[in-house]
Formats: sequence, C-alpha cells, structure tokens
Amino acid sequence: MHHTVVERELELKLILSPERSIPVPARLGYRSDDPFAVHVTFHIGSDHPVHWTFARELLVEGVFRPCGHGDVRVWPTKVAGRSVVLMALSSPDGDALLEAPAAQVSAWLERTLRAVPPGSEAEQLGIDDGLAELLAPTPADDLWLRDPWPGDESTDGE
Repeated sequence: MHHTVVERELELKLILSPERSIPVPARLGYRSDDPFAVHVTFHIGSDHPVHWTFARELLVEGVFRPCGHGDVRVWPTKVAGRSVVLMALSSPDGDALLEAPAAQVSAWLERTLRAVPPGSEAEQLGIDDGLAELLAPTPADDLWLRDPWPGDESTDGE
C-alpha cells in the first residue's frame, strides 16, 4: 500500500518571557499510515532532537480556536499584527510555549487534509479489512462448531 508523507520545515519561536524568545527550527510531519497524528520535531541544538506527537484534529482546531488540555494546548492569536498559533507543551522534563506562523501551519495542515480527508482516517489503517480477516471462518472452525454429541437427540415418543 502506498503511504503519503507531508512535511514542512519552519522556524518556531520558543517564548521565554513576554519580551524574549529564541528561534527553534522545527519539522512538521504527517504520515497517512499514522493518520490521526501529527509529529513535530524540534531541533534545539542538542545531539538529539525533541519529538512530540499529538492528534492532528487538535492542531486543526487550534488554528481557529483554543483547544486541548493537559500536555498539549493550541490556540490562535495575533502578535504585532501577525497571525500566529501558540502551542503550550508540558512534560515531566518541563514546559514550553512555542509560537508558529499561522499561515505556514495552515498551509501544511491543508496538505495533510487533502492527503487524508477528515473522517477517512480509519480507512487508511485498514482496521475493517484486518477485522474481517481475523473474524473470517476457517475450515478448522467447523470442528469447533460441530455438535459434540450428534445423534444424541431424542425425538418425541421415544
């Protein structure tokens, strides 16, 4: 089966305070073989990049209105007249507030939605086909389903 990958490199801003932020190169990733998730990789100057995975639906909604709770929250806002998307990420290792250009995130999301339209994600996983294969009867099923005491039925009058 053919899988689609949609990626986008962009520069986010890690917000340190209302007056200070630092640039963080990042990659947005989406794979049709993992259709419910988006993957964000942050290149923070260490040996290993930081990876986050969360629901695509969360980012789609977060472009338009505040959403999410717990580890990932996303909401749109304006900064100096520019439309941006803020992502608040929380983990045992710490918290981060990141600012992404709304136009770039929206354009990338649009590409993911064309690759796998909303509501068709489960079809990409082949869950129905897998279940049908698992539940399909096999010749051995006849042995298990056969009456263990054939001919032991009494009829009326005996």
